[in-house]
This record gives sequence, C-alpha cells and structure tokens, in this order.
Amino acid sequence: MGIANSARFLFVSFLVTWVLSLGVEDVNGDVVPCKYPAIFNFGDSNSDTGSMSAAFYPRPAPNGVTFFHSPAGRVGDGRLIVDFIAKYFKLPYLSPYLDSFGTKFRHGANFATGGATIRRSNDSLFISGISPFPLEIQTVQYSNFKNRTTKLYSQAKRSSDIRKNYPRPEDFSKSLFIVDIGQNDLAAGFRTMMTNEKLLAEIPDMMNLFSLGIQFLYQQGARTFWIHNTGPIGCLPSTLFDIQNPAPGFLDGIGCIKYQNDMAKEFNRQLKRKVSELRAQLPLAALTYVDMYAAKYSLISNAKKLGFYENLNICCGSFKDGVRKYCGNNFLKNGTQFFVDPCKDPSMHISWDGIHYTEAANRWITNQIIKGSFSDPKFPISKACYRH
Repeated sequence: MGIANSARFLFVSFLVTWVLSLGVEDVNGDVVPCKYPAIFNFGDSNSDTGSMSAAFYPRPAPNGVTFFHSPAGRVGDGRLIVDFIAKYFKLPYLSPYLDSFGTKFRHGANFATGGATIRRSNDSLFISGISPFPLEIQTVQYSNFKNRTTKLYSQAKRSSDIRKNYPRPEDFSKSLFIVDIGQNDLAAGFRTMMTNEKLLAEIPDMMNLFSLGIQFLYQQGARTFWIHNTGPIGCLPSTLFDIQNPAPGFLDGIGCIKYQNDMAKEFNRQLKRKVSELRAQLPLAALTYVDMYAAKYSLISNAKKLGFYENLNICCGSFKDGVRKYCGNNFLKNGTQFFVDPCKDPSMHISWDGIHYTEAANRWITNQIIKGSFSDPKFPISKACYRH
C-alpha cells in the first residue's frame, strides 16, 4: 500500500469512528435512530429460538402455549427477550441457525443454544444439560454462515429466492449483534460443588474467552454489540426449592441465595470492565453493556406491585416434598400416568418452569432494557449503533 493510499485509509477509518462517536443528526438536531437490517444472536436457552430443538429433541408441550399455541423451539410459554427486540425493530423473529426447515435468514440468524456456556465443557448434554455449542463454536458458525451466504448471494440471480432468504453482504456490518451468555458457566460451578474461591478464580478465564469471541466477530465485520450481563441466578426457583432451614444470612432480603447472586455480581463486574477494555481495543465498534441482573432483580423484588405472583410461584412443574415434576413430563401416581400441565394464566407468573421466564416477564424486562435505563452507556437500543 502506497503512502497516499495509507493516508486515505487512515482518514476514512478516522472519519467512520468520528461519525459513530457523534451520531447522525436529523434537521431538528436529534440523533437518527439506528436502522438494523438484521439481528444476530448468541447465547443460551434465555435466547434459543429453536437450535437445540432442531439438533436434538424437540421442545415438548406445553412450551409455546401462550403465543405460538404449540411448541416453537423455545423454553417457555411464548416469546423470549430476543423475540421482543426483533419485534421492536419490526423484524421477523429470528430463525435458529441449526434448523433446516422453513428457515429464513434475510434479517438475521440465531446461534444461541440451550445450555450453552462461554467455555468449552467436558460434560455431556445428556448428563449435565451443557450444550456442545459454546460461544466459540457459535461465533465460528456465524463466520461460516456469513461466508457461505455471501458467496451464494453473489452467485444468485437478482430475482432468485436465494437472495430473498439471505442477508445482503453489505448488511452484516450494519446489523445488531446480541450476546447473552455466562449463566451456565456459573451454574456448572454450583452444580459441581466448586468452592467459591475456585469459581472466582475461573471467572477471568471466562472473561478472556468472552473477549476473544467479541473480537472474532469484530474481525468478521460486526460493529454494533448489545451485551447482556448474567441475571440473578440465586433467585431461580429451581434452586430455591431445595433449600430447607437456611442458616441466617444464606438468603438475601427477597429470599434469593446470597452467595450465588454475589458470584453473579462479580461475574458482571468483570464483564463490564472487559466491555470497557474492548471499547478501547475495537475503534469501529459500538458496545453497550446491559444490566440484565438489575432489571430481573427489580422485577422479582417488585413482583406484586407489577401484577405478578411472587417468584416461587412457577407456572409449569412443581417441587414439593423433595419430588420434582418437570414441565411437560409425565409422572406416575397410583398406577396412573399424569401430564404436568401449565398454570391457567402464565401472564401472572414470572417463572415458567423454575429456570426460564414467562413471556409476560420477558416482555416486561425487554420494555425496561430497550429504553437504555439499564445500559452503559445509558442510551436506548435504537441508538446503540453509535459510539457514545
């Protein structure tokens, strides 16, 4: 590259960074909202719209009962936060990358899989529920998706269905990249009875691998990142049901397991710091850190005021007298098979099955985070494409 070309390249890079930093203003001086042609999502069951259902066993009824009226690849009665974000931007619900039937990727793809972790795991899906598709694999799948669809798009005729089903090559860098992962990394530590000291020592490695995933996507042209921290894992009813006669201080003020939530807070503290470091390392990227922990904890703390039942009142499944009846499963009672049905009105519940949130809870959480009140920087998702 000659001196003139080098200077031109540096000037263009500076100009793009400057525009992203200031934002584009309309005639009234307001920053123009971002227009995302597509959304690409990475994560676990909090945002899996059907990849694990396509790769392994389909999600059984009564999942999907509220909105889709039948199982739709999601764990829950209806839509997830990523669904509501897509709807907010008037985009279709994301097709799961691993689903080969009826999928349309024109406006993005979902690489999230239930049970996914940041780090690779030696556990089996059938033993621990850990997904074989950690963040590293999800980002590689995105790279393959981008390369293959770009090639197919360029080879196809203008009017072909191929072009209608795949993103335009120029849309990838303009898209919104959502990342929501890490809860299962902590859950694995709790499940294996790892000491607090040991698990704390593991978090920096999680952060480094998370950072590598973001950097890899950046190298692939991703520019706008909407990064969720991990929620209050100590408030999950599935864990709380096992607690009998807790010692003083074991639970916090709203009845959640304090040491687990403290671990989640430390994870989030380091994640926020890592996102700040990435802003300095990736000059053309706009990274927003979203405090999902605070949003979800606020919902659980104020359940009754917001029109919900208290957190332990789950909609589907039961945990009584040491016996667990899982949502959608059959159980035997007095020689008769019974099906574990959902509650009559899921919209009154925060928790669907003791682990995952209901559609109503997901809608409430989405309405809070898209406004930017739980974001760093504190700008709405519609302005997340700008470097603030």
